[in-house]
Amino acid sequence: MTSGVSEKTSSSSSSLLRIRCNKRQGIALAAVVFMLFLSLFTFARPATGPCGGRTIRTFNEAVAFSRASSPQQQQQQQQQQQQYHQYRQDGGGPIFRNLNDLEATANAKDNQEHVLILTPLKNAASYLPRYFELLDSMSYPKHLISVAFLVSDTTDNTVELLQEQAHVFLNRWKDRYHDITIYQKDFSFELPEDKRHTFELQPLRRSYMARARNYLLTAALRDEHAWVLWLDVDLVEYPTTVLEDLQSVDVDVVVPNCLRETEDNSFWGYDKNNWQETDRSLEMQKDLDPEYVLLEGYYEFLTNRYLMVDMPTHHSKLEKVPLDGVGATFTLVKAHVHREGANFPAFVFQHQVETEGFAKMAKAMGYGVYGLPSYLIYHTMNG
Repeated sequence: MTSGVSEKTSSSSSSLLRIRCNKRQGIALAAVVFMLFLSLFTFARPATGPCGGRTIRTFNEAVAFSRASSPQQQQQQQQQQQQYHQYRQDGGGPIFRNLNDLEATANAKDNQEHVLILTPLKNAASYLPRYFELLDSMSYPKHLISVAFLVSDTTDNTVELLQEQAHVFLNRWKDRYHDITIYQKDFSFELPEDKRHTFELQPLRRSYMARARNYLLTAALRDEHAWVLWLDVDLVEYPTTVLEDLQSVDVDVVVPNCLRETEDNSFWGYDKNNWQETDRSLEMQKDLDPEYVLLEGYYEFLTNRYLMVDMPTHHSKLEKVPLDGVGATFTLVKAHVHREGANFPAFVFQHQVETEGFAKMAKAMGYGVYGLPSYLIYHTMNG
């Protein structure tokens, strides 16, 4: 009797084991079929290509991609697939871009040359309305303008305001900008506002500013950009044709003369980093420690240089003079200067850092750096 029960129990266990095994095999088979189904979608889209497709790298992405799309998304996917099939039929392969054809010329507007505008920011919310008003008043075609921001160590709502304005500029049907990008990179550098222009802290402050500029430049520069414009957020006035005007000078680096905004319209220089070396300044540098950073506009150490804000302004607006140092309130650079390695040194380079170090570096590489003493733009009275 016991033996019979044992046989029945053994038989039942075997049946249950077979059922469980079959169930596991069924689940495994279903999982394999599901993954094969998803792989069709995963590999049907190219990793790169003219259609702008992207590689699906995770299971969640694959599931999200396989879900039903809206009619608009389906139409867009169909267009992308058509573009990709055409790309493959044309023998599509690696993307080829001939940089020999990328030029920055005096007739940039007519030649449809792209401009990248770069603006580093920190706690800049109060300046943004006027910044965007001036930016949008530029007569240069908006579809040829890309704008990129680097926000660092900010404690206000700068990022939110940038996102709101970018949405406006990128979604209007007329005069839409080519591209707007907002980067955030914190350097954990804190300096009291009332100390930001003190003489002793300038080398350190300028070194961090150089790092921010280099981050922004390397992140934002694309192969279509022929020009790079470094634009301060706190300018209050410049001509609508300023881009075309500065491009027409046709030099590697060019800056207008930046003055302070005053209530009585009196003449006060602002950007004192635009300057020429003199015999006295060069002679004085022979005895300086190589690591000493020279600064303009400070009574603690006079450099004996010729500042552009002290040059005559009654000549033609586009009459240029050679410079040895520049600021970055409004600095237009042919993009190949940056591409070939001229950036903003965060270390001491020929007694300079940041923007003036960039000018020294560009000149050392054989590029021309110029200023326009009679071309006036205006900066807010904030320092």
